[in-house]
Amino acid sequence: MKRMFLSACLIMAAQLSFAQTDTIAAKTDSFYQLSPVEVRSLRLSNRAPFATSNVMASELSKQNLGQNLPYLLNQTPSLIVNADDGLGVGYSSLRIRGTDMTRINVTMNGIPVNDAESQAAIFVDLPDLASSTSTIQIQRGAGSSTNGAGAFGGSINISNLEQSREASASLSNSYGSYNTWKHTLRAGTGMLKGGFQFDIRLSKMSSGGYIDRSSSSLSAAQVIGSWTSKNEATNIKFNYLTGKERTGQAWNGIGVTYTDKDDPADFNYETVLDQTGRRTNTLGQINDSTYYNDQTDNYWQDYYQLFLNQKLNNNWSLNIATFLTRGKGYYNEYKSDQSFADYYLPGFVKAPGDTLKTTNLTRQLWLDNYYYGTVFSTSYNTAKTNFTFGGAYTRYDGGQYGYVTWADYGVPLDYKWYDLPSFKGDFNIYAKLQQQIAPNFYAFADLQYRNVVYTIDGFREDTSIHISNTYHFFNPKVGISYFINHHNQGSSKLYASYAIANKEPNRDDFEAGLSEQPRPEHLQDIEAGYQYNAHLFQAGINAYYMKYKDQLILTGKINDVGAYARTNVDNSYRAGIELTAGAKPADWIQINANATFSRNRIRNITQYSDDYDNGGQLSVQYSNTDIAFSPNTIAGGSVTVEPLYKITGNQHLYVDILEKYISRQYLDNASDKMKSINPYALTDLRLRYQLRTRAFKEISIIVLVNNLLNKKYENNGYTYSYLTGGSFTTENYYFPQAGTNWNAGISFSL
Repeated sequence: MKRMFLSACLIMAAQLSFAQTDTIAAKTDSFYQLSPVEVRSLRLSNRAPFATSNVMASELSKQNLGQNLPYLLNQTPSLIVNADDGLGVGYSSLRIRGTDMTRINVTMNGIPVNDAESQAAIFVDLPDLASSTSTIQIQRGAGSSTNGAGAFGGSINISNLEQSREASASLSNSYGSYNTWKHTLRAGTGMLKGGFQFDIRLSKMSSGGYIDRSSSSLSAAQVIGSWTSKNEATNIKFNYLTGKERTGQAWNGIGVTYTDKDDPADFNYETVLDQTGRRTNTLGQINDSTYYNDQTDNYWQDYYQLFLNQKLNNNWSLNIATFLTRGKGYYNEYKSDQSFADYYLPGFVKAPGDTLKTTNLTRQLWLDNYYYGTVFSTSYNTAKTNFTFGGAYTRYDGGQYGYVTWADYGVPLDYKWYDLPSFKGDFNIYAKLQQQIAPNFYAFADLQYRNVVYTIDGFREDTSIHISNTYHFFNPKVGISYFINHHNQGSSKLYASYAIANKEPNRDDFEAGLSEQPRPEHLQDIEAGYQYNAHLFQAGINAYYMKYKDQLILTGKINDVGAYARTNVDNSYRAGIELTAGAKPADWIQINANATFSRNRIRNITQYSDDYDNGGQLSVQYSNTDIAFSPNTIAGGSVTVEPLYKITGNQHLYVDILEKYISRQYLDNASDKMKSINPYALTDLRLRYQLRTRAFKEISIIVLVNNLLNKKYENNGYTYSYLTGGSFTTENYYFPQAGTNWNAGISFSL
């Protein structure tokens, strides 16, 4: 592949393991010290023996032109993003070290964000969150103890409570390809007399989407009110955040079919996608030429968070928070040829002796949830000792129900065919100690107990199944860090850690029925690394070995109610090396890059496929195969140039070139190249112009060209296989992403 010279240099740098730097320091830890009290108990300082990436608001703002939060984190190590709409505006997600969002813990201001049942964090429900986010810490691996869902691939800690002491206001607007709009208004009073302070953010985003009928209409608002005592020992803060989304359904992907009689050498799924049309979306199809005009996903979510931060003395501090997350929504869809039996109805008697078994209909599948609880922490800090004792109790009261809103015949008006409550209680308590035991030598210990009670009163496909389980998890973590101060004013950090994590199955796993209940997952995570930090150059290496017992993995096996469910796999692992580095060889240029090289394997697994000829399923045994969606290489990097550095004063022009490379990803666990996503390398170009005037603190203009070289690629998919007519057939489904597209934005800050 031919590339412009600078892009080629960047790819070479990534392959040579130059990478984005994670700041280290032996004597100071500005990121940790500046973190709000509400989140500090969950965040790791630079002295902790774990792999972290810290992303500040200034970094987020460079890319914040309409895409969801995962895409703004794309340059962090070991991270992969994907989106249904092909742009990253609607439903979008991420993976860390190959693990998906159901295994990545997300907290906002120390409060759990992951859905209690699916255990996924849905970022489309938090539109434009980046515009009011001050800092994000990503911990890779098991990390330190946190609140909410277990962290099996990483954790993401978001802080969006920062308030400026000075009055401020900003207005941002952007427009881009596929009619993508973003409007954000922010304003703050600054500190008022009496210690009161108020901030507000209003956001509106929309996009037509790259994929047909994948449009998005997103809106959000945030209000923060706080009071600080005169001596600043007491702070009370209330945070209200609401988000609403309406997106077109685009989660089917585009199908590519082949059989065991096809020659693998002649098979190229990209050719089929081109022939089918890379923007094709078959969801909601009524007939060959028309589509249902309301095939949509609709959801709104309100976050209520109340914090009390109390400084007890020079060493002790206390934080208590209560929260309520209220979520409600549905997806509306047209379904053809639906069996009356699936809706617990008899067949429709059209005439004596003529009973119809199926009908076309439209339906709404609803979620109606309350998630609430309290989190707390108390901390003791001295120059040598950092101790935190904390925990949380959360409760989830969930409701799932469905309506048939229209049918050709045989279904009552607004027929409610299921109504299924569920409950989940989650209690955890932890103690963390970071202790200096010798000059520049620190020990870290973290002990957590977690108790989960989970009750499910039936499933849509089988309302008779009832689940009630209680789990007791003990998650210890230990490690050491050693710092070396160099004569050139640089410093080095050596560290190692061992962590244990446990995680309960999610709702989909339990739908396997009573005959074979899923077991909890267990992880042992061993990590060791080295980091070097100096003024003009930083570099780091982190090695990890993540050993899983009973990891839940899709194998193609059908459960008791006819759905494909994840199955416990006895022995699997992820092992890799993460390399990061950054250099500033001159005042006008900055180079950052990262690379992860890994092996992600299952020792032994049985893969299943359907046998339509004879009934039942076929099974094949595999050994030492790749875990699905776990590429062996992930690399990223950037070069930032300020071409007018010598003549700038109150204005700056920056040119950024961004690169990302993802190696082959398999759609299942058979390591079959014909069931995989091709490797891809992307180049983005970004121009930033910043100006300060007497009237405005800053005027910023950003132009972003995504996929500059118009690469055809896919970043997600799924597969299933079956035997029919004596032929073994496989259907792969892919999610194509947009070719060259652009966004341009302007913002004014007072």
